[in-house]
Amino acid sequence: MSVVVLAAGDAAALHRAASALADGDVVAVPTDTVYGLAVDPSQPEAVARLFALKGRPDDVPLPILVAGQDQVAMVAGGLEPAAAQLAARFWPGPLTLVVPRRSGFTVDLGGPPAARQTVGVRRPDHPVVVALCELLGPLAVTSANLHGAPPATTADEVVAAFAGVDQPAVVIDGGTCDGVPSTVVECRGPASRCLREGALAWSVLHGPLDESGDASDGGPDALWG
Repeated sequence: MSVVVLAAGDAAALHRAASALADGDVVAVPTDTVYGLAVDPSQPEAVARLFALKGRPDDVPLPILVAGQDQVAMVAGGLEPAAAQLAARFWPGPLTLVVPRRSGFTVDLGGPPAARQTVGVRRPDHPVVVALCELLGPLAVTSANLHGAPPATTADEVVAAFAGVDQPAVVIDGGTCDGVPSTVVECRGPASRCLREGALAWSVLHGPLDESGDASDGGPDALWG
């Protein structure tokens, strides 16, 4: 399929991208880390399309990006102590928190049965993806690349990455996004453990929590999302 590349500064770009997302299409978006592939998580066909486009194994769950606290509550309810403190300190920013799902948030984001009791949620620090979340609600977003390949950092790299395979319906060109993928931390009550060390070092996240008296366990020993 042909791909439509839109400039992030174009007033109509967000609405065209939002329309594509509402239709169940995959849209490539700039974020505060790297380019991402976004879909509406409430549409199972859209989620399946994203897994197929990326070649992502279905046992690796998709994270959710949100625009603010109200959208956090939609997917995770109230954050428990460790998650709430990390969110207060490091959101918006490159930190994904894996937390228990809200009971009513039952969308299939992939992953083994145990992972379907949790959700990886992040509040990004980028106006384009935040604006799309504000228009549509929480979005399932993963890095824009074929599974196992380096993440795309420009709109041209997104188009090139999927040449000869398929393409996102829309690519929003927000310039260069060459940050490090987010750090992923699982939080349960007062405890936290690092599942993937990324843009934020585990020592930065872990140290302040210990100093404030919160329990923490584990280390950067696994990969989530």
